[in-house]
Amino acid sequence: MARKPPPGSLDEDAWIEVIARMDEVYSKLVQDEIALEEKNVELEQSQQFIAGLLSSMSDVLLACDPQGRIEESNSALRTLVGRDEQSLSGSPAYVLLADPHSETQLRQTLASLRHPNASASLEVNFKDVNGAPVPVDVSCTVRSTGNGRFIGHVLVGRPLGELQHAYRQLHEAHEALKRTQQQLLHAEKMASLGRLVAGVAHELNNPISFVLANAHVLDSYGKRLQQYLQAVHGGESHASLQALRQQLRIDPLLSDLPSLIEGSMEGAQRTADIVSALKRFSAVDREALGEVDLNDVIERAIHWVCRGVAPDLQVHWQAVDTPPVRGNAGQLLQVLMNLMQKGVGEQWN
Repeated sequence: MARKPPPGSLDEDAWIEVIARMDEVYSKLVQDEIALEEKNVELEQSQQFIAGLLSSMSDVLLACDPQGRIEESNSALRTLVGRDEQSLSGSPAYVLLADPHSETQLRQTLASLRHPNASASLEVNFKDVNGAPVPVDVSCTVRSTGNGRFIGHVLVGRPLGELQHAYRQLHEAHEALKRTQQQLLHAEKMASLGRLVAGVAHELNNPISFVLANAHVLDSYGKRLQQYLQAVHGGESHASLQALRQQLRIDPLLSDLPSLIEGSMEGAQRTADIVSALKRFSAVDREALGEVDLNDVIERAIHWVCRGVAPDLQVHWQAVDTPPVRGNAGQLLQVLMNLMQKGVGEQWN
């Protein structure tokens, strides 16, 4: 005959159910503890990452609550003001400033920044470790929660001494770049001129040789005229003068003089034109702008390129009626010559 369990006691099935429930609760506690440990590890890694970022920043940084009390700072700020993290935490940010004007500026700026994403920039003086004022360019930004609630400000700044040094380096680099660019332009111009030397020498040789030959002839003619005039002034007889005139060929000499003089002047003018063109081409200073005939510039470029680097080059060019343009003839000539020389060089290579 089965016995009944005493009043107030649990039967076996109830105990089994209780134990099973306890196992579930314990298992859930273990899982929650594991998840909590993982969250702690992730939180620690995030804190280390943020601490590493703050310590590696060269700019000063501090985070303030809505009343302007410091909640967080980085090592650059602590090094600048000569205070540790513990002494800064909870202190008003205004105690770091070197003068009342800077404090007033910062108070007014922070008071005006209350809306999410609001920001402003200002220049204030911080007190360094020796109490000396250090001008700092500060950018102030509003801190807010995910739902947009205002919780304080973030101030990021850089001492203006570093900025001025960086600007000075940038300015020096820019000036050096401009000088290098001018040198490269001048070197390219001189290189183009150098490639044309052979053609220029040939171009100058023709009129100079012509003038030199005419000068030798004129020298001979001068000696003959001098001999004839000495005979005239010496009182020679008419028959002797006529014989000497025929001997020295004075009449053909006189008829030949105009053409010799004209040819010499033409050769000299041609030489002067070539030298003038070279001076315009090699000039470093900018010439004044004026009306330029493009046909004339193109013809001069073809002429110099053919004379200088490609004497056997066959050029098919036909001038067209174009209105004058306003520009610099010398610079346009140089550009066209560089393009032609590059095209000729690529064709030969």
